[in-house]
Amino acid sequence: MNSSRMAGSLLVRNLTHHLSPSSSTTTATTFLNGAATRSSVVWMRFASTSTASVAREETGAQKEAATAPPPPSNKEVSTYWGIPTTKLVREDGTEWKWSCFRPWDTYKADVNIDLTKHHVPSTFLDKVAYWTVKSLRVPTDIFFQRRYGCRAMMLETVAAVPGMVGGMLLHLRSLRRFEHSGGWIRALLEEAENERMHLMTFMEVSKPRWYERALVILVQGVFFNAYFLGYLISPKFAHRVTGYLEEEAIHSYTEFLKDLEDGKIENVPAPAIAIDYWRLPANATLKDVVTVVRADEAHHRDVNHFASDIHYQGMELQKTPAPINYH
Repeated sequence: MNSSRMAGSLLVRNLTHHLSPSSSTTTATTFLNGAATRSSVVWMRFASTSTASVAREETGAQKEAATAPPPPSNKEVSTYWGIPTTKLVREDGTEWKWSCFRPWDTYKADVNIDLTKHHVPSTFLDKVAYWTVKSLRVPTDIFFQRRYGCRAMMLETVAAVPGMVGGMLLHLRSLRRFEHSGGWIRALLEEAENERMHLMTFMEVSKPRWYERALVILVQGVFFNAYFLGYLISPKFAHRVTGYLEEEAIHSYTEFLKDLEDGKIENVPAPAIAIDYWRLPANATLKDVVTVVRADEAHHRDVNHFASDIHYQGMELQKTPAPINYH
């Protein structure tokens, strides 16, 4: 009986419009394998009960729709979490449009830093780190050749990994040991963020192809896990590898600048994101962008070689004050 009543309730919703209100009787209806025939009175009770139920549901839905907040406007700028962003303006009064960094995150790069500095490998681990990086350069040169825009895109997706891994592991160690980090967590995470901004900039310059994007996923997955394990085993070795990676980055950006100066690569206007991030003049070009990015890499080189030297001297990285500003 209960199963028949439930089935009838569902069927009536679809068949009610076939029932004539003026009819006093209806033919007997058989459903659910012929079980339970109903008289016209029972059918009309079912119909009236179901119709009232549907009407109540429709009324409730209308009330909910009336009290629901209006959908967000497409014109409203929101963050990832759907929260409206705070309106910021530049010094000239124009609206600040970047959500990935704020005006107080911007800076002018120190382009006077020594670009020729090189850490000569002296220990066994230093030599392993040096030749590991040199071996990684061979397939990169073969694949990208002199397409330095795409090469920079690939380089930055890898260069942004060490700072994040190192900062994360130092953060966890600080939590486990209930001790301060000496500022190194912030320094390494800021390094990772700076490298990510390099990538966001070169994404505007070079449009990577689908197979280059696929290669990024593969390389990043392998490098992240390898660097993670390497940092767990020997932070000294991991920082030395990063230092040599930054030296290679300096070399790549120097070659990039040579091709820009020789006219082999068009010196297009600098992307708007680069002008705001590095506080470049409004008429800045791609050459100016590569110059400040190369200076950033030189600072990262010094920081990571310094961090590796601290471990080599038997001192703990977490208890040594980090450089004040490596940008």
